[in-house]
Amino acid sequence: MGSAVERTDEHVREYLIYRGFTSTLKHLDTDIKADKEKGFRVDKIIDQLQQFVQSFDLIGLKEYWLYLDRRLLCRLEDVYRSTVNKLRTSLYRYYVINTIQNPAFSPYFSRQWADTFLVSLHNFLSVLFQCMPQPVLLSFDAEVQKTTSLTEENEQLCQLLFALQTESRDQREVDEMVHHKLPVYVQNMDRLGDTELDLVSSQRPVSTATTTSRNFFSTFLPQGRRTLGKLPQFTTGSSPSQVAGCRKDLPINLPAKPKEAVQANEVKPVSSQASTSEPKSSQSQQSTNQPTNQPSRPRHKKIQEHEKERKELFSKPPPQILEKKGETGEVELLAETSSEPPDPCSYSRSYRGAEGGGLSTEQSFIKLSQEEYGEHHSSIMHCRVDCSGRRVASLDVDGVIKVWSFNPIMQTKATIMSKSPLLSLEWATKPDRLLLLGSGVGTVRLYDTDAKKNLYEMNIDETHPRILSLACSPSGSSFVCSAAALSLSGSVESAPRLPVSGQLLLWDTKTVKQQLQFSLEPEPVAINCTAFNHNGNLLVTGAADGVIRLFDMQRYESAMSWRAHDGEVYSVEFSYDENTVFSIGEDGKFIQWNIHRCGVKQSEQVLPQDATGPFILSGYSGYKQVQVPRGRLFAFDSEGQHILTCSSNGGLIYRLTNGEPALESMLSLGGHKAPVVTVDWCSAVDCGTCLTASMDGKIKLSTLLAQKS
Repeated sequence: MGSAVERTDEHVREYLIYRGFTSTLKHLDTDIKADKEKGFRVDKIIDQLQQFVQSFDLIGLKEYWLYLDRRLLCRLEDVYRSTVNKLRTSLYRYYVINTIQNPAFSPYFSRQWADTFLVSLHNFLSVLFQCMPQPVLLSFDAEVQKTTSLTEENEQLCQLLFALQTESRDQREVDEMVHHKLPVYVQNMDRLGDTELDLVSSQRPVSTATTTSRNFFSTFLPQGRRTLGKLPQFTTGSSPSQVAGCRKDLPINLPAKPKEAVQANEVKPVSSQASTSEPKSSQSQQSTNQPTNQPSRPRHKKIQEHEKERKELFSKPPPQILEKKGETGEVELLAETSSEPPDPCSYSRSYRGAEGGGLSTEQSFIKLSQEEYGEHHSSIMHCRVDCSGRRVASLDVDGVIKVWSFNPIMQTKATIMSKSPLLSLEWATKPDRLLLLGSGVGTVRLYDTDAKKNLYEMNIDETHPRILSLACSPSGSSFVCSAAALSLSGSVESAPRLPVSGQLLLWDTKTVKQQLQFSLEPEPVAINCTAFNHNGNLLVTGAADGVIRLFDMQRYESAMSWRAHDGEVYSVEFSYDENTVFSIGEDGKFIQWNIHRCGVKQSEQVLPQDATGPFILSGYSGYKQVQVPRGRLFAFDSEGQHILTCSSNGGLIYRLTNGEPALESMLSLGGHKAPVVTVDWCSAVDCGTCLTASMDGKIKLSTLLAQKS
């Protein structure tokens, strides 16, 4: 609700400027500054209450709480009155314990009680603002989102309808090709009275049913569909069902009774491309009928008309592949040229196979499910799974950290709120319940997620207050901390941007003391990302000057360094075999480096901007939010053969190749409406779990099943 109020104020301010109401604009700004409700922003209200407590202004504190009670809390139902009274009493106790050290109030002197009280008050006000009815002017954001979702759903339904219509039209075309109307001479074939048509006459009951029922052709259509091509030739050993499975129509040849006559002179109907004349056909008919009694002239004329109608049938578009069946049961193809017309049976099999076959290449993963974690109300910076794969820690730009589990159900375990801005987050390896939190004021906190309290708070360096990256060694005995100076503000855009200075420090986890400071050549520079190998003997870093540095953690010195990207290095990781290093930089390139040959590329691929950042979320009236990459931009699966990257609407899974291109797109997870800014891939459980976090505060948890070849 607070974000909607801010955007509404901006729209009103823009309108007043457009109309030239400067005095009204001044009054509006004055009222906004004196607004006690702070634009319905909970964090601002909490800061105001804490300011009264820290300044020992009891009168101001009581008046502010009475204003909140009169303006907001009194509108609640009676069932919440006891909760409001408890919060008011706790607020006064919070004031008292900051002024008087009385043993009677010893339970309220602990830091845990203060944090619990602030979190409870924050959550209560958040729920209050979410549940209270909104004015019509503030509901435009929800209406726009609802309209957008309905538009997207309408487009999907239109696409589905179009696909179904196309499928129905194609199916109709197939049915029209197969279920063609029989010519008159086939329907009235029994009227010819030829003794040579015994085979056709014996099937007359089936032939007469074709005009009223479509089940006749269903006995000749196969179940599957294959690719277009010629019909296979069945030898004399083929079963009758195999021969009938590919026949399009009743046999229309005129075989003679004696076998010798059929084998000596086979009758082949001529297609539209053939150049055989009608007298040849009649001559062939006469030679075929020689062993029998000579037919009368009227009957011979009927046979010639019958042959002429048959030639007209096979010359009609679309032409069909013809068959010839003798008494020996042999079926031969009659069209052997390159312009051979397609067989309806074969076309039917091909169409059905293409329809149900799916993708041409086998998918490496199947997306079983996708769940959403929506406890954050601002853009996500970091989202990491612990080593055991049981818990997730997520950090947003407001400094709120959520520790939550997803197995068997999604459940928030702890909520951490910090007065100072937080910039980095990392799970400790041993024990895995500890969480390292790097701030923007030069401190690193060690937080116990089970006990829900801070164990230590380490002051790193006042001259380099921004803790950009944290990495815990696999043994858990130490961690690496990257500290950077404040970024230069007010610099001219046309001037070249200089890298910010920084330090890379090694701290002991048990003694909570700094062990050493690494040497950064050629000059101290801010380190954006760090990663250990599996045993902690190597450390790889990516810096703001575009250089990747590889450190030997046994000698605590730089083993090699090379210029990797034009611009900053955003994310860096070891490969599965640890012979190479992968990196993503500001230049939008995903590069694989050989660590045995300094600065040698093994592969390179240019990624789209929505996979490398900076990430942009556009709003209404030109509103635009830009976020520089902070968390992991890519993550590997358990075997190191696939990687997960960011995109504008969800995660993308690629397969690593040894050639060009270096990445082959495999699966799009989707599910997001805002750009994804950080990812993680948990392979500790049987089904791989992918985490994708976006700028709207939503985290999607996709469960995948690996397709083993």
